[in-house]
Order: sequence, then structure tokens, then C-alpha cells
Amino acid sequence: MSNLTDIISNNAVTILKKIDLGELQGKTILVTGASGLIGIHFLACLKRVSEMLEKPINVIGIVNRKPLSFVKEFLDYEGAVMLQGDLTDIDFCKGLPRADYIIHAASYGQPIRFMENPLDTLKLNTLTTFILFDKLNQGGKFLYVSSSELYIGLTNPPFNETQIGTIATDQPRSCYVEAKRCGETIVNVYRKKGVNAKSVRLAAAYGPGTRMDDKRVISSFIQKAFQKDLKLLDQGRAVRAYCYVTDAVEIMWEVLLHGIDAVYNVGGVYKNTIAEVAKAIGKVMNVPVVYPDITDEVNGSPEESWLDMTKVQREFIKTDYVALEEGILQTIEWYRLLQNSDR
Repeated sequence: MSNLTDIISNNAVTILKKIDLGELQGKTILVTGASGLIGIHFLACLKRVSEMLEKPINVIGIVNRKPLSFVKEFLDYEGAVMLQGDLTDIDFCKGLPRADYIIHAASYGQPIRFMENPLDTLKLNTLTTFILFDKLNQGGKFLYVSSSELYIGLTNPPFNETQIGTIATDQPRSCYVEAKRCGETIVNVYRKKGVNAKSVRLAAAYGPGTRMDDKRVISSFIQKAFQKDLKLLDQGRAVRAYCYVTDAVEIMWEVLLHGIDAVYNVGGVYKNTIAEVAKAIGKVMNVPVVYPDITDEVNGSPEESWLDMTKVQREFIKTDYVALEEGILQTIEWYRLLQNSDR
């Protein structure tokens, strides 16, 4: 298990070389979705910084289901606590402690999960968001993790923060898209009331920290490769710009602490087809990529989708991003260790 911890800890070191968390000294920060890909990296950063500060940071990590063993290690120090509960439960939410900083990263990020849990998906991003704002201390800062799914319906990427997509309310993905849209609206209403709150539209994040049952593209391909069965559902022509988790969390820290606008894109800058991603994984793991006989794309997702990162590059001088090949190596090693752990 320590090797799993080391991978996340090393990622935190990478992030902290670029971010100063000194203003959190002696403050209380609450992180929802603390056991997820994004949340665990926030926790790892907080633990490392808290141990170096004169006044430690008080950290509250909120998890829904029993976390993997390594997650607990990032909350196992004085001033840190893990609370397990259902954020769609009003009584649980109302019982949460107050905080100076809140990062609301709890969500069903995988399409298969949010389509299976539409009501909870809606509640997490609306009702829960309202209650969390009530928990923010005066003068505090709030970060809402939204999604690039809000751009569904648009063509001609890259998409910038002034744009918004469209989706019919009876479509299976609408529970997620409309929930995130409403969450951003809640953030904007509180901004007008003087609260320092921002949203980030996260796209195609990947890296160490996910579970074995994660069904997102890169995780799914790696798991298939371990089974020597790296078969695509279609020809993999769709284009994406995947964002390694250290880049994503670095940008989100910048937005939380220093962002001046209401919403920021968080995504990668290197574009690859799904087939190219599969080939990169297959090359490292020495597994051939198998294509189906069909020539049409079957999953219904946009052919091309990536974000305009100009605002982040301009405001935070963010120009260096982890290359796909490097990120994949780290993610494969993560899953290799996770397979042999007690999880």
C-alpha cells in the first residue's frame, strides 16, 4: 500500500512546486469527493503542506463509500478528519462543520454512474451545493467542480468559457449536464452576494487515484490490456485532449486561491484520437489493439471535443503540461500496484 501512497505523494510534490498554499495556514478546508481522483490529490497536497507550516491546516475529507486503504493515510495526521456519509442526505449535510475553504468535488464523473443515479446526481450538484455554501465562513473561498459536459451540443472546438451547449432534458446525460449547469448558476448567485466562489469545467482528467472499477476511457483501456484484450468498441476516431491529474489539480488550486472570474476551463492541450490513446497503452503493455469490423462510431459522443485553455494560460501563466505518454506510464503503474494491493 505504501507504493500507492508514494505515487500520489510524488504527484503532490509536483503540484506544490508550482503552487503556494501558505494562505491556508491555520485555516479549515473541507473537500467533498475526497476519495476520488481529484479529491485524493487535494488531500495529498494538504497533508504535505500542513506538516511544514507553523500552524497546521484543519482538513475535513468527505467520502461517500468506504475508501481504499491508501486514502486514509492522507487524513491520518493531527488536524485532519474523514467523514463518511451521503451528501444527498440533508441531515448529513447540515451536520457538516463550517470551513474557510470548500472544494465541492463530489460527483458521479463516469457516465455509466451518473446515468444509473440520476436523482443523486441532481441533488449532489444542487441541494448539496446550497447547503455547502451555508457552511462557508464569512470571507471564505468556494470551488465548485463542474464539467466540460456543459459544452455538449456545440461543434467546432476548442470551446471557451463564454460558450454553453444544449441537451434535451429527456436525454440520459441531461441529469448530469443540467445539474452542473445549475451548480454553476448557484455559484454565480453567491458571487453576486459577495462570496468568493468559482467554478471549473473539468475535462478528461486521468491518472493515479482511480479504483479498479473506473470505466473512463484510459482506465478502461489499461484494465483491458491487463486482460490481454484491448478491443475498441469502434474505430476510435473521436479526438480528446486528456489532462493528467497533476495539471488539473494545479489549475484548480490556482482558481480557488487566485481566480478572478466566475468560471475556468480545466483540460489538456495535447489532442489525441481514442485510437492513439489505445495504441499508446498497448505499446507500453505489449498488447495489440483490436478494432471491430464496424466502421461507424457507436458511442454517440462528439467526434472532436477539447477546451480553450487561453484564460488559464494567460491568468496563471500555465504553459507546461504532462505529455500523454508520461501520464499513461504513471497510470499503468498505479493499476499494476492496485491489482496486488488489499484495495
